[in-house]
Amino acid sequence: MKYSQDGIQYHIGLKQGDVGKYVILPGDPKRCAKIAQYFDNAKLIADNREYVTYTGYLDGEKVSVTSTGIGGPSAAIAMEELKNVGAEVFIRVGTCGGMDLNVKGGDIVVATGAIRMEGTSREYAPIEFPAVANLDVTNALVVAANKLGYNYHAGVVQCKDSFYGQHEPQTKPVNYELENKWEAWKRLGCLASEMESAALFVVASYLKVKVGSVFLTVANQERDKLNLENPVVHDTEKAIKTAIEAIKILKG
Repeated sequence: MKYSQDGIQYHIGLKQGDVGKYVILPGDPKRCAKIAQYFDNAKLIADNREYVTYTGYLDGEKVSVTSTGIGGPSAAIAMEELKNVGAEVFIRVGTCGGMDLNVKGGDIVVATGAIRMEGTSREYAPIEFPAVANLDVTNALVVAANKLGYNYHAGVVQCKDSFYGQHEPQTKPVNYELENKWEAWKRLGCLASEMESAALFVVASYLKVKVGSVFLTVANQERDKLNLENPVVHDTEKAIKTAIEAIKILKG
């Protein structure tokens, strides 16, 4: 079966020339317009399923934002099809839940690597292959967060497919596995939990493109368990600004 017609990609509805070299990947389609406000001459290019795309310019460089929906499968589809139409560098912008006690709501997390506790990446690479962010993109995100004066953390994040498997593991038939592994990730210094980076990092390795991830920490359930201060923050503006600044750094 052919999954593009007249060069238009089946899921994202885009063709060659519709996107820039750099693409920001939020999950929520509603965040695309918010991110596109940072572009010059931004235009809505496509809106299909969970995939909304705006393209504009950042200091003269053609850039885009495409939403991916929730989880690894739809994120992998977006990356595959965006690469087909010319994208080369990706920055995932989203939210995460803190795991390490030092990671508080409102903090920025830059993922250096991801725990592959999800299914999508297993259909691209054996489990022994690591899910690692591109060093250039990661360094640009760290420099950007520093430049903007944000409180940030850089390290490994955990990726899962089940949101409620994380937040209500005791209710699941495999609670013994979920809870034991969660404790292992904590002991290994995992910073936070989210749902897309493992798939994106592995798919990027296969496609020979660059990707990094930056997150707003919404809250930290481990701090909450210990009755520590646990601010809850939903505004993703700091993560978005970090990604925008990182693209400026990368493009020179």
